[in-house]
Amino acid sequence: MKVLSLIPPMTQLNTPYPSTAYLTGFLRSRKINAVQEDLALALVLDFFTPAGLAQIRAQALSLPEQERSASVHFFLDYFEDYQSTIAPVIAFLQGRDSTLSHRINSRDFLPEGPRFTVIDAFDDDSGDSLAWAFGALGSQDRARHFATLYLNDLSDVLRDAVDDRFEFVRYAESLASSQPSFEPLAQALAAKPTLMDEYLRRLTIEALDKHQPSLVLLSVPFPGAMYAALRIAQTIKASYPTIKIGLGGGYVNTELRELDEPRIFNFVDFITLDSGERPLLSLLEHLAGKRSADRLVRTFIRNEQNQVEYKNWPEPDIPFEDVGTATWDGLPLDSYLSLLDMLNPMHRLWSDGRWNKLTVAHGCYWKKCSFCDVSLDYISRYETASASLLVDRIEAIIAETGQTGFHFVDEAAPPKILKALAEELLRRKVLISWWGNIRFEKTFTPELAQLLAKSGCIAMSGGLEVASDRLLKLMKKGVSVNQVAQVTKSFSDAGILVHAYLMYGFPTQTVQETVDSLEYVRQLFANGCIQSGFFHRFSCTVHSPVGLNPQEYGIKLIPLPPVSFAKNDIGFIDPSGVDHVALGLGLKKAIYNFMHGIGLDEDIRAWFDILVPKPSVSRQQIVKALRM
Repeated sequence: MKVLSLIPPMTQLNTPYPSTAYLTGFLRSRKINAVQEDLALALVLDFFTPAGLAQIRAQALSLPEQERSASVHFFLDYFEDYQSTIAPVIAFLQGRDSTLSHRINSRDFLPEGPRFTVIDAFDDDSGDSLAWAFGALGSQDRARHFATLYLNDLSDVLRDAVDDRFEFVRYAESLASSQPSFEPLAQALAAKPTLMDEYLRRLTIEALDKHQPSLVLLSVPFPGAMYAALRIAQTIKASYPTIKIGLGGGYVNTELRELDEPRIFNFVDFITLDSGERPLLSLLEHLAGKRSADRLVRTFIRNEQNQVEYKNWPEPDIPFEDVGTATWDGLPLDSYLSLLDMLNPMHRLWSDGRWNKLTVAHGCYWKKCSFCDVSLDYISRYETASASLLVDRIEAIIAETGQTGFHFVDEAAPPKILKALAEELLRRKVLISWWGNIRFEKTFTPELAQLLAKSGCIAMSGGLEVASDRLLKLMKKGVSVNQVAQVTKSFSDAGILVHAYLMYGFPTQTVQETVDSLEYVRQLFANGCIQSGFFHRFSCTVHSPVGLNPQEYGIKLIPLPPVSFAKNDIGFIDPSGVDHVALGLGLKKAIYNFMHGIGLDEDIRAWFDILVPKPSVSRQQIVKALRM
């Protein structure tokens, strides 16, 4: 039996989403014929060609003029420039033609649509709007930033003229995210295919003709990949009805745990939950006639009575040490696009460069944070592998890909394992560049930070969430603001970039706490503790401690409608009555400027369009914490 794993649109364009690499590597370690394809990248590369732009133009011209957006008008006005530059720009972003940077930087090579207006905010006295960011020697980065803005303009045209569901990274997210009913997806899938759907259909058939699989696995990491995954499944059912289709991934594991919608099985045959290795082995045995459907593991099926059944034969999961080494064989590693849409040196890592994604441990060693889905397997089941085995996997991946950049994608990489890994990398003289996600806990001493840097660590991200000791305690983060300052400063002093995940709108959070939180964040930037950050609005999920025990957090949940499909986010009533939407605008404006070194000495009240109180914390609080 041959298994084909597919990455559906949309996921990252700079590096493959790792789920298919993990599964393909595991299956091959069990001597199973397994291959993979990235249809997310293929779809974008197919559109961004001279022929693809011609078809986009035809679609745009069919729109009444009054319905054309500014992006569409600009595209039509400068179509010949776009068509002549698209191929060399793609080659440049793929690293195939570095000398093109000189022409791109001339500012008369690329058509500069609405997305380019953002750079006007950075004008300086010399007339060079980006000199502060790139200086005299950053020609490659400068050109990639311009090329990324150029692609973002084209992305806007795709959205406005071809398919209003299109976005880089996300596609048709609203159709799947926390949708209690399958009906919106069913209607979209029954509608006439868009030009983008037709492209995806052709790419799907090409992949099937190439590999001739018996089983296709669709990995759906985000809500924004669900629609395209089902379009792929629809094509398979129509063109190759004997091929079986399995559906899994992070979105499925989180939102479809209470699935009771038989219509989705018009598209797929099996839906599995949580870590895919054990369910996949049981499924393969079932398809080979060696196991009945009743002995499937963590798998939804549709029975003959058109009802959804969940099969969960009790079998232990595959130990983390036995899942094999991820493989990127079959993926076009030289075709991914290194994009630079954020000038901040830390923030850019998510879209810039081809990183080998690897997991240091399964699950989270802390698993207490009240906003997190701690009840689900990907958090709750914590398993580690030895440092020696991890470095074996790293060396095998380097040998296969020829690339030494690694992104450790753990929920929170354990400090003990990272210390052992760093020591093993140094002992074996394995030279890599790596970054990952952690908790800012006191175990990360200055000495450990220096060791990690010496082993190749270039950046760390972690959750500060709400910079309020009261709320951090309520969240059960196990850290304090002063501790975060000390830990992040240790990383920064070691030459490691630091990104802070930030949150607003947590239950019972007051306006004063929000203002104080931003003041703390300003001080962390100003004192060189962090270089990057992002504020996101708190969302209550049904699998988190807040969602499971709302009374402990002073809120009341808003009852959900009957759910037969996706279930995750849940609304709540916070008696504080704070207007978090208005506050969020100021927080995001402030963090964007802080990341560019702007406004770090300003009174933080200036970022808000509404009246807010003066911060109640000292402007020297972080300085004092760093002296402790």
